[in-house]
Amino acid sequence: MNLDDDFDKALVAAAFAMAGEQGWARVSPAAAARAGNIDLALARKRFSCRGQILARFGQLADAYALTGAMQDGTVKDRLFDVLMRRVDFLQTHRAGVMALGRFAPFHPELMKFLARANLRSMGWMLEGAGVSAQGLRGELRKRGLLAVWAWTMRAWARDENPDLSATMAALDSALTRADQAARQFGGRDEAETIMPTEEDVPFNPPAESEDQLL
Repeated sequence: MNLDDDFDKALVAAAFAMAGEQGWARVSPAAAARAGNIDLALARKRFSCRGQILARFGQLADAYALTGAMQDGTVKDRLFDVLMRRVDFLQTHRAGVMALGRFAPFHPELMKFLARANLRSMGWMLEGAGVSAQGLRGELRKRGLLAVWAWTMRAWARDENPDLSATMAALDSALTRADQAARQFGGRDEAETIMPTEEDVPFNPPAESEDQLL
């Protein structure tokens, strides 16, 4: 871990804590630095805008999910493991993430930004589970996994259990149904079919739930 990583984590944590208390409209790199008693000059150097805070948060969530991710078991088991690791990271910043979910729908450009960021993250989650996210097939897998993630995030937003049992149940169900749909429509082996196209996913989460939560 280098000093830049430590600084980024501290500023991102301060920003999400501030958002949880005051809402995202008040958050900026400077405001987060002041709230967290963090060096303002270095905050300016590393974060020029609020969007960079959100982008860095997504990168940190991905890194947390991928570090020590399961390398054996079925594809479904590995995807469950890596996605729940990502949920665990979001849980440590729950108030700020929930505030983002309330703020983003009123800002179309932010919604588009989050949608793109989430799609990129799903590619990393697939690769972390040993499933290629490259090419056209990989793009379809990413979109399929994004639907699974959206379904899971919808459950997480309502899950008040300390052990996140409802979230885990929703993720397990979504992955099972996605795999079943892929097998039905694809007929290939598990590694090829675990992620269907969006049309194959047998549920339709609200559009906003795909974009609200990193």
